[in-house]
Amino acid sequence: MTKKYINVDTTKLVDEQGKTILYFLWGDEVEVVDATDSQKTLVKGRGEEGYVNPTVLGDTPLLELYFIDVGQGDGILIRMPDGRHVMIDGGNRRSKQITGKNTADFVDWKFNKDYGLEKMVIDAMIVSHCDEDHYGGLWDLINKEEQEELDILWDNIEIKAFYHAGLGRWVISQGDKTLGKKVKKQNLNYLVQLLDDKESIEKALNGVNESKLYGPWAEFMNDVIKKLNNNPIKRLTNKSGYIPDFEPCDGKASLKVLGPIETKVDSTPAFFSFGSTSQDSNGHSILLRLDYGSVRILLTGDLNKRSQKRYLNHYRDQLQEFSCDIAKACHHGSEDYSFEFLSRINAGMTVISSGDNESYGHPRPSVLSASALSGYKIIKRDKIVTPLLYSTEISRSINLSMLHKILKKNYEVDGNKIDITLKSKDNPEIYFKLKRKLRKKSFDRTQIAGGIIYGLVNVRTDGKKILCATRDEKSKSWEIETFQSRF
Repeated sequence: MTKKYINVDTTKLVDEQGKTILYFLWGDEVEVVDATDSQKTLVKGRGEEGYVNPTVLGDTPLLELYFIDVGQGDGILIRMPDGRHVMIDGGNRRSKQITGKNTADFVDWKFNKDYGLEKMVIDAMIVSHCDEDHYGGLWDLINKEEQEELDILWDNIEIKAFYHAGLGRWVISQGDKTLGKKVKKQNLNYLVQLLDDKESIEKALNGVNESKLYGPWAEFMNDVIKKLNNNPIKRLTNKSGYIPDFEPCDGKASLKVLGPIETKVDSTPAFFSFGSTSQDSNGHSILLRLDYGSVRILLTGDLNKRSQKRYLNHYRDQLQEFSCDIAKACHHGSEDYSFEFLSRINAGMTVISSGDNESYGHPRPSVLSASALSGYKIIKRDKIVTPLLYSTEISRSINLSMLHKILKKNYEVDGNKIDITLKSKDNPEIYFKLKRKLRKKSFDRTQIAGGIIYGLVNVRTDGKKILCATRDEKSKSWEIETFQSRF
């Protein structure tokens, strides 16, 4: 079958009667099944088969980014124009997700249902730092024990390379838990116990100098080693330059590593310590810039104010490195930010990955204002084109339905199995716990969540034009904004 790509912002896929099946987006890959009819072409795409107007089919693949709704956490899938895939973070483990889903489930759907493949190839898997709300979804993808949740078999999932930020979760013989050994130089503290390749991680898992990796991070890294086999595992820092095989090349997208910032203490690679475990873990997140054509995209992990200030100082003669069209907001919209750093980013679009049912209150009102005020401004016909702000949490919603009946099968009475159906008019009471107290509510006219509409934020670009899209829950189509790169 011939592959084609949708060349308009959005178009319908319809059945033989002209009824809408779904809406495609610019850049969606489809397979042509039958092109004999000049008025309509039969195609497969997004796991469905139907007809499109042949004029919407082109030959140009795009750079695609999927900012995945993982609640409190980050999860990004990137499809390069040449068809390669990069995963950056994955949200928390599904066992800790209220929805029971994370990036592993989305990527599994993408390869199996959308592409129609039985094998998944991730060309680069990157964990921005060692917090579980960033690596948990990656772990669910490579952990063989989680296989039953996925359609693609574990043996058919290939990770070509794995990259991490260097810091790990260590426990020393006295039981203290740290991010590794610190040394003092000129009254400043530096972290010097950095992980790197497979060999260094294996040593850390087995114990080095009376300390070793512990907890979920140790289990995750152990599974990384098993899954990667002999494929490369490496630490990324500003000294890395570009991620291997993603260097600048005509017609391809590149991934430049801007951080974490590595220094040397007595010839030993080290990171400056910001003072606390959370400040160090977040502050040394991997900072990447993805470039394609004239489009620049900054991916920031959980950087905080102190680390942002350090970047401003380190790159003081190269502050243009941070300017971008699109930015993934630091730390889910935390108020621990530098306005000067956001101003240097000067993003035309900012995506915030935050979640419901958590105590952080992300995104904070001040960071929403700061992202807008520091953003690149385009006004046309008395309307703002940019800056744009997106939040995976705001884009998420639920379908509410009236509870109609409860069916209980194989209910046993005096040794006899019977089925019981309770309809709404029977008006039983539902018992549930709220804040450790047992509550009750009438069944009659009670609404339930019939389904979740995930807050996926889609970004597509041909290297100049940028399209941003989220689902319109009413029409099942797309809410679309477009703008042009300024670089």
